[in-house]
Amino acid sequence: METVLKRISSEWPRITIFHPIWKRGFLPVLLLMLWHWITASGYVKPVLFPSPESVLQAFIEMLGSGELLGHLSVSLIRVMEGFAIASFMGVGMGMAMGLFPLLNDMIEGILQMIRPIPPIAWLPLAILWFGIEEGSKIFIIALGAFFPIFLNVLNGIRQTDTKLVEIAQVLEVAKLKFTLKVVIPGSMPFIMTGLRVGLGYAWMCVVAAELSGGMRGMGYMLTDARSLAQTDKVVVGMMVIGLVGKAMDGILRLVEGRIVGWRELYTGE
Repeated sequence: METVLKRISSEWPRITIFHPIWKRGFLPVLLLMLWHWITASGYVKPVLFPSPESVLQAFIEMLGSGELLGHLSVSLIRVMEGFAIASFMGVGMGMAMGLFPLLNDMIEGILQMIRPIPPIAWLPLAILWFGIEEGSKIFIIALGAFFPIFLNVLNGIRQTDTKLVEIAQVLEVAKLKFTLKVVIPGSMPFIMTGLRVGLGYAWMCVVAAELSGGMRGMGYMLTDARSLAQTDKVVVGMMVIGLVGKAMDGILRLVEGRIVGWRELYTGE
C-alpha cells in the first residue's frame, strides 16, 4: 500500500508557485480580491463601482433573459464581417504593394494620409453613404482593422532576407516561384500578428460604431445601461467583450501555431 501511494505521489503533477496555473491565475485572483475589498469597505458608491457580487448577479439575469446573448451575437456577426473584409483587403494590398514598387509609390502617400484619421471620425460620412444600420458599422469595423493588417503584411514582405533575393536572382528563379516558396512563408509571422492586432481593433470599433445608433449590439447595450445608471450591466458588457475577444485571439494563436510552428519565440528564459 505504501509503495502504491509513493508511486501515485511521484506521478501526480506538482503544483508550485512557478506552475503555469499559479502564474496565470495569481493576478486575476488578486485583482478580484482587491475589487471585493474596495466595494465592501464602502469607499466608493455602488453606482460608480459595483461589487463583484452585483456584477455576477447582473450577468446571470442578463444571460437568463437572453439580453446578453442577443446583443453579443449581433456584435459578433458585425465583427466577423468587418474583420473578413479588412483581412482580404489588408493582406491583398500589403502583398501587392510589397511586391510591386510602382504600386507602392502610387498608393502609399494616400494611405499614410488616411491612416491617422480615427475610424470614428468617418462615422458621419459612413452613415450618409451606407445608412445608420449594418453598412456603416461594418465599414467602420473594416476600416479600423484594415491598417494593422496591411502594415504588418507590408513589413513582412519587406523583411525578406536580401541574401535570399540575391541567390534567387543568381539562380534565375522565377519571381512567382520565389514569392510562393520564400516571400510569403517568411512573412507569415507578420501576417498572423497583423490579423491578431486587427481583430482587437475590430472589437474596439464595433462598440464605437454601435454607440452612434441602432437598437442592437454590445455598444447599444452599454449606452443604454449607462443612461439608466446600471453600472453593473456596463461592467458585464465590458468583461464579456474582453473574454470573447480573448477567446477569438486564442483561436488565431492556435492557427498561428499550426502555420508558423517552426518559429521559435524568445520568452526571456
